[in-house]
Parts: sequence; structure tokens; C-alpha cells
Amino acid sequence: MNTILKTENLKKCFNNQIAVNDISLNIEKNTIYGLLGPNGAGKSTILKMICGILKPSSGNILIDDHQWCRDDLANIGALIESPPLYENLTAYENLKVKALVLGINESRIFEVLEIVKLTNTKNKKAGQFSLGMKQRLGIALALLNNPKLLILDEPTNGLDPVGIEDLRALIKSFPSKGISVILSSHILSEVQQIADHIGIICNGKLCYQNEISKNMDLEKLFMDIVKNESCEV
Repeated sequence: MNTILKTENLKKCFNNQIAVNDISLNIEKNTIYGLLGPNGAGKSTILKMICGILKPSSGNILIDDHQWCRDDLANIGALIESPPLYENLTAYENLKVKALVLGINESRIFEVLEIVKLTNTKNKKAGQFSLGMKQRLGIALALLNNPKLLILDEPTNGLDPVGIEDLRALIKSFPSKGISVILSSHILSEVQQIADHIGIICNGKLCYQNEISKNMDLEKLFMDIVKNESCEV
């Protein structure tokens, strides 16, 4: 299998409470992987471990078939929870701050602004952006280091139908650019339209992992798993 990321028996505990238990994911290169689960299932905790924000209690994370290390963050972009924006700065200025920290050439700023369709915002401050524009700027920040793996945690939260459609088209374009995507969501219809594979998390456990079919009844599958408290792979 041509994987960019694997987790092996990944586990995370908080104060002796198990939040994520024995998670083994397989993310193929240049695909979109939909990580599904109800609120509190452990999706964000998994993503934060992959990004190095949280340290696993046990288990392994493999990037391109080697053990995860801090250097791998150079090839990972992430938007987890709210975009980390300076609301008194423009889109360009927000990107410039991160570019200076990472030593990235200014030309890359214009590239990512073009990718997320924010080239016409000019002097408009991020605090005046719509929620959809803020999400796209957050994705631009995640793309700035030209990552091989992009992690998006609930990116359509709070968006109107137009914003969701725009973001859907943007995310679907990434695999053709050599970017693999892990998309966490609880909006089943959105994931079914864009994902190549899905994993369903329930009570901190991976209950299902497979390719997604356009004809599958994802809602029924999801509800059957969530209602089964003893779900296992």
C-alpha cells in the first residue's frame, strides 16, 4: 500500500481516562481520508497527536514508512479548530508573518492566496472576513509550507451552503497537487462527496475503515456503528 501516514495502536489517556484507544489508520498518498465520528469521539485528539500538539500515551505514528519525528512537521499542514488569525492584519500580512518565521519566499504567499481565491481581498482586515473567508485563509496558512499531508478538522463548521460548496471544490483539488488530506467531520454528506476512504471513530476506537462507495448508505452505516457501544474493527 502506498501510504503517507500510518498509526499503529495509537492511544491517548488524560488523567487515567482513555480518550483514544488502539487506533490504526492507513492514509494513502494523494487521496482524501474522511475521519468521521460524533462530537467527543476522539477525532481531534488523533489529529493533534499527528501534528505533534499532543504526545501519544503509546503506539506509533509513521510518516512515509518512518517513525514520526519533529522534522516531519515541515511536510504537514494543519487547520485544527479555529484558524489562527491576526484579525487586525490582511490576508497577505497574516501569511507574511508565518512566512518570515518559516523562512518561506514571498512568492509562495501569492501562490496560496491564488489557491484559496483570496487574491482580491487587498487591504481588508481578517477580522472583517466572512467565516468562509477565514476558513480559506486558515487553509492558506496550512498550505504555506507546501505540505505533503494536509489535516483539516471540521473545516465546514458554521459555513453557509455557498461557503461549503466552495470549500468542497478546494479540498477536492488537493490530491491532484500532490497533497494528501485527512478531513475530520461529522457532516456525512460532505465527506461522502469528497473522500476516497473513511474511518469511523466511536468512543475513542476505530470501528470501521475502508474505501468509500458513492452508492453506500453512509448514514445507516454511521448510525449503526455509533449506536453499538461495543463497536470494534
